Amino acid sequence: MQTLLYLFGSILWSLFIGTFSFLLLWGAGQALEWAWLRPRRLDRALRKQGLHGTVYRLLATDIRENIRLNKEACSMPMPLSHDIIPRVSPLLHRTIKKFGKQSFTWFGPNPIVTIMDPELVREILSNKFGHFEKLKGGLMGRLLANGLLSEDGEKWAKHRRILNPAFHVEKLKRMLPAFSTCCDELIERWKNSAGPGGSFEMDVWPEMQNLTRDVISRAAFGSSYQEGRRIFQLQGEQVERIVKALPTTILPFNWYLPTENNKRMKQIAREVRTLVMDIIAKREKSIQNGKTTKDDLLGLLLESNMREKEQKENSDSILGMTTDEVIEECKTFYFTGQETTSVLLTWTLVVLSMHSEWQEKARDEVMQHFGIKKPDFDGLSRLKIVTMILYEVLRLYPPAIMLTRHSYKIMQLGNLTIPPGVILRLPILFIHHDREIWGPDATEFKPTRFSEGITKATKNGQLAFFPFGWGPRICIGQNFALLEAKMALSEILQHFKFELSENYQHAPYTVITLHPEHGAPIKFQML
Repeated sequence: MQTLLYLFGSILWSLFIGTFSFLLLWGAGQALEWAWLRPRRLDRALRKQGLHGTVYRLLATDIRENIRLNKEACSMPMPLSHDIIPRVSPLLHRTIKKFGKQSFTWFGPNPIVTIMDPELVREILSNKFGHFEKLKGGLMGRLLANGLLSEDGEKWAKHRRILNPAFHVEKLKRMLPAFSTCCDELIERWKNSAGPGGSFEMDVWPEMQNLTRDVISRAAFGSSYQEGRRIFQLQGEQVERIVKALPTTILPFNWYLPTENNKRMKQIAREVRTLVMDIIAKREKSIQNGKTTKDDLLGLLLESNMREKEQKENSDSILGMTTDEVIEECKTFYFTGQETTSVLLTWTLVVLSMHSEWQEKARDEVMQHFGIKKPDFDGLSRLKIVTMILYEVLRLYPPAIMLTRHSYKIMQLGNLTIPPGVILRLPILFIHHDREIWGPDATEFKPTRFSEGITKATKNGQLAFFPFGWGPRICIGQNFALLEAKMALSEILQHFKFELSENYQHAPYTVITLHPEHGAPIKFQML
């Protein structure tokens, strides 16, 4: 009996050892495939087509070099110039100079192919065949904005359909009083900061952040900025932590590692979700009690979602958006709604401080249309010089300096055959500064290039202006952002002249969007 038990135990042990060895070998094989064999195949496939790029070096790849070059660029002062690419994106700048516009670098085991041909960029962003998709599972989507920004396919189409009515021009007109109220409070606060001669100095970067946060709170959620302050504080911290975590995202399961940064990011995500859920619950309760919704984005979204559910009740289609999906769209409002416009307004004030002649032209136009009266929708839509200036600032200082897509099957793109598993980098900043497209003055501030509209702004008539993306996925909030920017800039121009402070350091750098590293101190003089 003992012999049988011993034999049975030996067999079980052998099976355990065999299974464990198999799993170990299988895991090692998978790791080898992911970290070495697959990247080498992709490298050969790209080089065979005449592409050149950096050398793949097991996991370390270009991340370490990118961090080093960014630190080096940020440590040196930059002249007062709009030629910002070497400081903002030094690795890609060096790669393109060395290997050409159509080249590649590495993010972990994934090659990133740079696409700078505007025609190909439009083709990718049009996504006609659905094979160039958003990268899945990134920290940005998981923690900041997992709505329209990161969805694809039928789910994206449903969300876009539900959200579209909230961004219709007639709805935006109704939000203009909220824009105006926020701007009035800003102007009044600045006036109270002025000294005896009516002059004062102000860092406009936090001021523009506060303004656009206030606008989003009122126009999107019908609440004051005070009610949403905690959400904005948390989202701001989340951005910094995501940037800190980016170098480690190449590692599988990095999100599950019990690091202090990961724990805090998850804690922030839970708290933001709770705060947004409370806002939604209050509004849904008001609607159920028969109270009419305000003309804000959340109310319009919930009404549109309810209509969608009513229309689909007797069909097999997926009903409206779930509560979780509404929460994600609200988080997207909070982040993108204030981030893009605050960046645009800050750089606009900096640029107009550098180019006083254009500041005067813009002010003359604003005074001609409105005098000292509050700007109205029709007048804002007729501001040609202000619009040209905003477009030119968006060209030189686009809030998002690049977009990315991922290939999920073999795809033909121009003369390239893109294998699955390749990241496509669409460097908006580089395209906007390309001398072959915009002419030898590509890095100069020249709003007149947009005098005949966007389609005729380039030297050869190429459509190469993508600050809000392109195609069906073009930013749904672009009209919201531009209307808000026109209102804020018009009111500032009505009340103040401004110039750069002696303390200003020109230091654009990327924290998901294009920020001024050392703020933007500007001297104002009341008119």
